[in-house]
Amino acid sequence: MSNQYNAESITVLEGLEAVRKRPAMYIGSTDIRGLHHLVYEVIDNSIDEAMAGHCDKIKVTLHMDNSCTVSDNGRGIPVEIHPKEGVPAVQLAMTTLHAGGKFDNDSYKVSGGLHGVGVSCVNALSEFMETTVKRDGKTYRMKFERGAPVGGLEEIGDASSTGTTQRFRPDEDIFEVNKFDFEVLKKRFKELAYLNSGLTIEFKDERSDEHESFRFDGGIIEYVENLNASQTTIGDIIFGQGEAENIIVEFAIQYTTAYKENTYTFANNIRTVEGGTHLAGFKTALTRAINNYITNADLPKKLIKRLSGEDVREGLTAVISVKLPDPQFEGQTKTKLGNSEATGLVSGLVYEKLNTFFEENPKEARAIIEKVVDAARAREAARKARDLVRRKGALSDNSLPGKLADCQSKDPSLSELFIVEGDSAGGSAKQGRDPKHQAILPLRGKILNVEKTRFDKMLSNKEIRALITAMGIGIGTEDDEKDYDKLRYHKVVIMTDADVDGSHIRTLLLTFFYRQYEELITRGHLYIAQPPLFRAHRGKFERFIKDEPDLETFLLEQVRDSLSLVTKSGRTVEGEPLIATLNTIRFLKEKYEEAANMGIEEELFSALIYFPERIQYTHFETHDPAEFKAAFEARGFKVDIITEHDYEAEKERTYIVFENENGHRYRMAMEFFHSKVYKRSFQAMSELREAFGEFEFTLHIKNEVREVADIFAVYNTIIEEAHRGWQIQRYKGLGEMNPDQLWETTMLPEKRTMLQVSIEDAAAADAIFTDLMGDEVEPRRQFIEKNALSVQELDI
Repeated sequence: MSNQYNAESITVLEGLEAVRKRPAMYIGSTDIRGLHHLVYEVIDNSIDEAMAGHCDKIKVTLHMDNSCTVSDNGRGIPVEIHPKEGVPAVQLAMTTLHAGGKFDNDSYKVSGGLHGVGVSCVNALSEFMETTVKRDGKTYRMKFERGAPVGGLEEIGDASSTGTTQRFRPDEDIFEVNKFDFEVLKKRFKELAYLNSGLTIEFKDERSDEHESFRFDGGIIEYVENLNASQTTIGDIIFGQGEAENIIVEFAIQYTTAYKENTYTFANNIRTVEGGTHLAGFKTALTRAINNYITNADLPKKLIKRLSGEDVREGLTAVISVKLPDPQFEGQTKTKLGNSEATGLVSGLVYEKLNTFFEENPKEARAIIEKVVDAARAREAARKARDLVRRKGALSDNSLPGKLADCQSKDPSLSELFIVEGDSAGGSAKQGRDPKHQAILPLRGKILNVEKTRFDKMLSNKEIRALITAMGIGIGTEDDEKDYDKLRYHKVVIMTDADVDGSHIRTLLLTFFYRQYEELITRGHLYIAQPPLFRAHRGKFERFIKDEPDLETFLLEQVRDSLSLVTKSGRTVEGEPLIATLNTIRFLKEKYEEAANMGIEEELFSALIYFPERIQYTHFETHDPAEFKAAFEARGFKVDIITEHDYEAEKERTYIVFENENGHRYRMAMEFFHSKVYKRSFQAMSELREAFGEFEFTLHIKNEVREVADIFAVYNTIIEEAHRGWQIQRYKGLGEMNPDQLWETTMLPEKRTMLQVSIEDAAAADAIFTDLMGDEVEPRRQFIEKNALSVQELDI
């Protein structure tokens, strides 16, 4: 093997190869966030057309094969031959990094996607991409596979309108998850509609037949109204907009009686989660305007108080949007704006508008001042409470909470803190732990929901104070009030029961850590213990089992050598081949559930995957539809094959309508036959049919013989048989385990399983905590209604 390093060692990645080689460098990751990032990159181009005044409607469609179409009525990507490169401009935009119309400041004054990767990256990371352009009275189409053109630019007909339609399917070889999340995308599209008043965004999911349409002529004023829909508000929404140096600034604010600040900042429609210069300008102006009003207005003495930024933002809901020609984002994820000029412009506009509002609306101004002065008094009380917590924690280890069973090690990197629910579990954990490295802090009852609680009230809670003191970081609303280097344990482990109360306590603790110690999570110090759900016991043998799938795997292993399956043709299956067959059946059961979530009933799904050959996307181009209809009519389904014209993509689309004997109809786009759920299910069913022929079996269990006529009945019968002789105990409380069992299964480093808590998407995390733990009831109700049928374990 040669170790020479010479000129030949240097690899040049041509075109978009670099993107396929290192996708995370360009789109952040190859998980669900990266998958959604592809859609955002494509829709950003349509939004840029809208901001430039050339587009007022965007349609997004998710297809059954998990491809996505984004269509707009903008100007259409230019198609003429590029003077320097000698290829159509659309080809250049689709296949070349750092090529686009956003760098000359003429085509687009403002733009979201300015890192120059955009749609060419989407093309590189897609199995196929099809670009349809309507421009200059003609319709053009160009096709690509994994970033490379397939043929040239085709003129396919006339066009009476203009626009661009992009259809792409993310490459399964690159993305770990290849299934778009309707809710995540819906939230982003709704946000975009708020930020671009007058723009209509239509969103349809053909997998579930869900569809939404967003248009908000009131823009960010409607956004704030929506955010405060279930809150008690103080006064009207204060709105301001202005333009200077080609920078457009919009803001809308409204106070509520709540304690939490909700500020959303955007730069060129991109959510700047980490804020930046525009947020800094807003904060400065808000504090200055309110303090200025207190100084100059005729207010009672009790309301005259110098306020901090923290005081004036309590209960505030604000949306700040800036649109600027040359945004400087920090990092590819674009979560922080760096343009220094934005600070002064935002600050000046906000200060001027607030002063005018306060002067013209003294009654509302007074209500706001009362709210923020009350916040200042609460902050004083919180400071005293915090100082008390600090003083109690500053003396020495002797001041640690009495209920804490500390560990002997003083090295934080070797120390673990287990936060345990209840005294009985705490007792088991204290007896079962390794006292050298593991500390136990039992909590009595449920801690406060900090999402709904003011800071001073939170600090008066005994359980929370014990937790703060045990960790040793300190507490405060500003980051400089906490010192994470003083953390006494580098693993903080939440260990709760596997029941409803345990889940609730875990959620309350996660809310506390996310809101008060976010950096603890980002540094990777927070974990969730995974105690086993089951104990399988027979005679002197016992096994602790993590979850339902593991239990089934364990039970199948127990009967592997005591049963056999005989097919109608006389073939015997036993041992490892039998286990492999049962695992294939288990996989198929999961796919049937997936199909049911798409609205495809069991009988129809069976008919589709029992079909003699794999149905292709282009099936009716090569097969007689009459044969297809006859095959399904034999299984009890009437079939209609419909062709409809897709006017955005200027092509025909085929749909199949299946009607069962009860008159229930299901409409299926042909894309379904290119989906993972269909392809993998057909493959699994084909393997079983090839192995067994007809699904009629004789099951030999010890000395017993049973006739079984269905693969799922085989699986269920074997699982049922495997249970015999085993006592299966489902653990709900940690206190049900004795100390040795708790140590062996949950706390012993060599054997335990723990989940490390991370924040994949700060904006999504913030939203879900607000929805589920906040004051508003409606978002919780909607969440429960939507997810009720997806619950895996229901504890009633």
